[in-house]
Amino acid sequence: MTDSRKWDIEGTLALGASHPVGRYRHDLATGRWWWSDETYRIHGFEPGEVVPTTELILAHKHPDDRDRVSQVLRRACVTGEPFSSVHRIMDAHGDERTLAVVGEGRTDEAGAVCELVGFFTDVTPAVARIADARATSSIRASAASRAAIEQAKAIVMCAVRTDMEGAFDWLREASNHSNVPLRDLSARIVALASASNGDMRVVAEALADLLVPRSESPTAPR
Repeated sequence: MTDSRKWDIEGTLALGASHPVGRYRHDLATGRWWWSDETYRIHGFEPGEVVPTTELILAHKHPDDRDRVSQVLRRACVTGEPFSSVHRIMDAHGDERTLAVVGEGRTDEAGAVCELVGFFTDVTPAVARIADARATSSIRASAASRAAIEQAKAIVMCAVRTDMEGAFDWLREASNHSNVPLRDLSARIVALASASNGDMRVVAEALADLLVPRSESPTAPR
């Protein structure tokens, strides 16, 4: 394999030893597939338990990814160019896995694409870790946003002399009126109150200048 046709095997394997890697070969003339033992296991089978075929492989692709994978495979069979795909499968046990697949075509003496060769890498653990990290980050951001809103509500309660529900209505109206997201508006109010050293008269005046709520609002600062 020349340098110009090399795919990023090293990058795929760099996912770590905990990620199973299996090999495959697809003979285009006969339609036969060869799987290494690890490729069988990645798909939920014992080595040699089934005869791998294109139909079997596509049948195990996640329904939402099947058409895309089929197109990648068809294109590779025609062009022989290096390819890669990250997609989900449903293994023989019904468990969802995420695979990174890389490969390329090999040509015969006449220059025609005669087979595909490459690797399956089970990146399910890495995907799960990424999803967990994103979920944790999202939860933390949401908690921080809620905290700022609650603080802003308390400040508005004191500044405009209303109850908690009235303070939230005032914040929501001010957010709509000024076209500033509620979380950003709340952060501004908290910073404003901190800068005023708790002087609610100063806060009320600053809110009136900063937020410009509707003059007819019954909860606007007076």
